Amino acid sequence: MPVKPALSALRGALPAPPFRHTHDREILRIAVPSFFALVSEPLFLLTDSAIVGTLGTQPLGGLGVAGQVLITLASLCVFLAYGTTSAVARRFGAGQIAAGVRSGVDGLWLAALLGAAIVAVCYPAAPWLVQALGASPGVAVHAEVYLRVSLLSTPALLVILAGTGVLRGLQDATTPLLVAVGTNLANIVLCATFVLLLDWGVAGSAWATVIAQSAGAAAYIAVVVRAARRHGVGLAPSLAGLRASATAGFALFVRTVSLRVVLVVSTAVAARLGDAELAAHQVATQIWSLLVFALDAIAIAGQAIIGRYLGASDTAGARAATRRMVEWGVFAGAVFAVLTLAVRPWAPLPFTDDPHVHRLLLAALLVVALLQPLSGVVMVLDGILMGAGDQRYLAWASFWTMLAFLPCAALVHYALPADSPHGLTWLWIAFAVWILARGITLGARARGGAWLVAGAARP
Repeated sequence: MPVKPALSALRGALPAPPFRHTHDREILRIAVPSFFALVSEPLFLLTDSAIVGTLGTQPLGGLGVAGQVLITLASLCVFLAYGTTSAVARRFGAGQIAAGVRSGVDGLWLAALLGAAIVAVCYPAAPWLVQALGASPGVAVHAEVYLRVSLLSTPALLVILAGTGVLRGLQDATTPLLVAVGTNLANIVLCATFVLLLDWGVAGSAWATVIAQSAGAAAYIAVVVRAARRHGVGLAPSLAGLRASATAGFALFVRTVSLRVVLVVSTAVAARLGDAELAAHQVATQIWSLLVFALDAIAIAGQAIIGRYLGASDTAGARAATRRMVEWGVFAGAVFAVLTLAVRPWAPLPFTDDPHVHRLLLAALLVVALLQPLSGVVMVLDGILMGAGDQRYLAWASFWTMLAFLPCAALVHYALPADSPHGLTWLWIAFAVWILARGITLGARARGGAWLVAGAARP
């Protein structure tokens, strides 16, 4: 038997290598740019904080207080990206590009209208919002200035979210990366100029955000307008399209609120355990959030890819891609678990020299590390069901898993002795119960077939 045919037959008989799969290229084509786009945001926030930090403690505190308000508003409106991705990807998969662009145009209009409404409500309420977070009078002055100026960028920020969803739905993750990096770099340059050179104070940082995000929104609008003209789509809003976007958005809003409740209650329970527990919990939460950022890149790929397959009525392809993305989620989670365990002995050093906080953080990070493979599955399945347009199930699942977490958190708060040295560890175990509940609800849905609704639009 000739050598080459024999080798070919041998290769055909062997299983495919673990890093070679028919779906890997399309997954990585969206996941890798999405990862770098996600990472650019926290890096920009760190640089912004460093520049404002040169003004003193109170301006930096004001940035932190106002930033929490703005981050909360942005996280509650992230459905603009997720819902738009699903709707556009389905129509893209069905070959209905014009209808997909139509959904994108309506998504941009909904974002702009919602952003204007937020400015109208929150601008006069800025002093109350700052006070609600417990800012001291010295910090509150800077927080109100930053918040009121930065609120002017809210319509642009929401347009960026919706525009990101449009392009991801069209299977383009590179343009959102370029816009994210360009916007964040512009913000850094403008912030340094306004704060360090022109001496505008904390307001200079806020105006830099307004200008940079407005430029990013303009870039997305230009891309969508060009696509609309190419496919003969009108630029005026469609009432039916706005209603469809808002309906899908409301379910995702419920999902996001449920997630935020879990995080806020966790922080509140940690605060009641003691100052050292709160400090350790803050660091552990930030490390967990950083790892989730990376896992979210695969979830974003799931949104775009699954929507395209179902739009093309290829349910078998959707199943196969789902299986492969879950494998990627487990693999990435296992890698993060090993990395977390490896750096765990030294992780507290950059944050505190308090030995009590060290001990608490080391125990919490052990739970964080063990959660990573399951967290990878949860993040991926969440993105896959979003891509399938299964928002109603996600809303209810998030609500019920929140209810599963709250009694566990209450037990930590009320059942443990006040001086228990293991309170924070039990709080993170309660958090693990929530992750497990999410894994069960999402996994059960993914194993069934109710989410595999084919067609250009989900009824």
